[in-house]
Amino acid sequence: MKRDQVAWLYKALGERGLIEGSAGNVSARTPDGMVITPSGGDPLATPASALVDVRMDGTAPVGGTPSSEWAMHAAAYRVCPDAAFVVHTHADACTALACLGEGLPAFHYMVLQFGGADVRCAAYVTFGTNALAELAAEALRDRTACLLANHGMIVSAGSAKAAFNQAVLLETLCRQYLLARSAGTPRLLTAQDMADARDRFKTYGPRTSHAPLS
Repeated sequence: MKRDQVAWLYKALGERGLIEGSAGNVSARTPDGMVITPSGGDPLATPASALVDVRMDGTAPVGGTPSSEWAMHAAAYRVCPDAAFVVHTHADACTALACLGEGLPAFHYMVLQFGGADVRCAAYVTFGTNALAELAAEALRDRTACLLANHGMIVSAGSAKAAFNQAVLLETLCRQYLLARSAGTPRLLTAQDMADARDRFKTYGPRTSHAPLS
């Protein structure tokens, strides 16, 4: 079941243009660790059978080569106990903002959907390293997303569909923020504005697993 969901999510992100070529990876938590897309995978041509079962220490008991970013996924699961799926992409707007070395501030109340009043940007280190995993973990504390300087983004969620939606939302918000900056200086919401919006979310629409209501 988890393998099919990861394969679906990987393909859906590719079809949406959020993962181009092998520039991204997807995983799901399992009782023994996680199942993750393979190193160098193609989101449009990777069946569930090609996914790799890997323990949180990176060992793959059944063989196969997991994504080079398996350690970052493992770190995300460690600091996000409710996460069932993790997505890492080099989506255009997220990566553009990350290349400025900046996070996403409280320019829009929907930023709250990632657990707080901003989305942090982890400092740059070489991809596929334990150092990157630890920096991402720090940026993800009490959040469900972060940017990765000069690299991309990572999001977590409780279901495959929610992970897809969160990835799309983060890309949308980063694009909107960059557009606003290109036109002038965005007005940032105050702490009280964000607190009021958080309270409003508690009674707005259907409750979802990824809404930041606490």
